[in-house]
Amino acid sequence: MDDTARTDVSHPLVFITGPAGAGRGTALDKLEDLGFEGIDNLPLSLLPALLERMPLERPLALGIDPRNRDFDVAALSALIDDLRARSGLRFEMVFLDCGVDALLRRFSETRRRHPLRGVTAPADGIEQEKRLLEPVRARADYLIDTTDMTPHDLRADMARWFAPAGTHALAVVVQSFSYKRGVPRAADLVFDCRFLANPHWVTALRPLDGRDAAVATHVQRDPRFSDIYARIEGLVHALLPAFADEGKSTLTIALGCTGGQHRSVVVTEMLATALAQAGWQVSKRHRELERKAALVPR
Repeated sequence: MDDTARTDVSHPLVFITGPAGAGRGTALDKLEDLGFEGIDNLPLSLLPALLERMPLERPLALGIDPRNRDFDVAALSALIDDLRARSGLRFEMVFLDCGVDALLRRFSETRRRHPLRGVTAPADGIEQEKRLLEPVRARADYLIDTTDMTPHDLRADMARWFAPAGTHALAVVVQSFSYKRGVPRAADLVFDCRFLANPHWVTALRPLDGRDAAVATHVQRDPRFSDIYARIEGLVHALLPAFADEGKSTLTIALGCTGGQHRSVVVTEMLATALAQAGWQVSKRHRELERKAALVPR
């Protein structure tokens, strides 16, 4: 496996397997953050019916291990052969491996029983499961040893290989708000825009909002605007990769002003556009404008 990220991941089908405790749940959760539909422990007998819906409407990640009700190595191998032979389907398998000592430590720390049926001691279950999965391990496209990994490390690895081409794995929400109604509870980064020239005091601009070109021009003409906005955008550009490396899946940036209608909206629009152009997955919202629209009778 080379060190370059994949460039074609449109509607892939990914199997994730490996011994219990190796991090399958963490890997599946990260793929769901990346836009996959995740299904864990689906019985193998139900897979053909599920796959009849090909082509996939969205990427699909399936967690498979010996806990599955009808798990069988031979049946899984035959299914893998069938999927690899299908034209127009990008099928790949991730095997998460882990050292015995690390698995024992994880079971001890979480006080979980080994999930393999008929097994009472974790050590026995780990050894039995490793032997059972050895033929599957040999067929993996991606072999990830999680022995010395933290959950953050594993999420970063999954993002590296399965994030859509040309995008960052971190989803960014940029929103405007009014300080009168309080700072959004989910905000990770908060910037105060109340120092900027306020269009509220211009009669012609008061009924408009920050999405209007005239309002944006008024705010941008403030002598302090260009320098401070450039600093905000630069700081955000510097911080986002660090948050992504930490394994954060969503980051909310909140920009506030007195009424949440003019200044914060202008800056939100500009910042969201700049981040999208840089390749980040961005969504924007204007809390007070949405609230105002909801109160208008229809």
